[in-house]
Amino acid sequence: MFFETYKIELIKTGFLLLTLLIVRFVLTTLITKISRKKGINLARIHLINRYVSVTLFLIALIIIPFIFGTEAHDLVVIFSSVFAVIGIGLFAIWSILSNITSGIIMFFSFPYKVGDKIQIHDKDFPLEGIIEDIRAFQLHLRLENGDLVTYPNNLMLQRAVTLIQKDAIDDDSIADI
Repeated sequence: MFFETYKIELIKTGFLLLTLLIVRFVLTTLITKISRKKGINLARIHLINRYVSVTLFLIALIIIPFIFGTEAHDLVVIFSSVFAVIGIGLFAIWSILSNITSGIIMFFSFPYKVGDKIQIHDKDFPLEGIIEDIRAFQLHLRLENGDLVTYPNNLMLQRAVTLIQKDAIDDDSIADI
C-alpha cells in the first residue's frame, strides 16, 4: 500500500540519490586529480572528499521532503527548531564549536600539513612531533617515542608553533599507518 501510494515519489527519490551519487563520484574524481597535480597532501584530499560527501548528503536531506510534498514553511519550522536545539547544545559545549571552527580555519589557512615535524610551545606541556592527521576536532601528533597525541584544533591556533622539518614523513608512509 505504501509503495503504491508513493510510487512516483519513491522513483523521484531514487533518481535524485542516483544523480547525487554520480555528482559525488565526478566531484571526488576531479578533486583528487586536481589536488594531486597541485601537490596537495593525500590526507587533505580525503578530507575535502568527505566534506563533499556530507554536503551532498545534506542537499539530499533538504530536497527529499519536497519530493514527498512537504511545504517550505513546514520545513522552516522543523529546521528552526532543530537549529535552536543544536545552538543551545553547542553553546553549552562551546569547546566543540571552537574546535570545529578552528578545524575549518586550519583547513584553509594552516601553514603546516600532514608529515611536517612541529614543536608546540605550550608552557605547561610542550610537544614536538610529526603531524599524522588533521581532523575536524583535533590534530594527531606522533611523538619521537612513538606515542600518539591528539591535540585540540583550538589550542593549535592559540599556541605558538614552530615548523622544524617540512614533510618529515611522506604520503606513502602515512597511508601505511
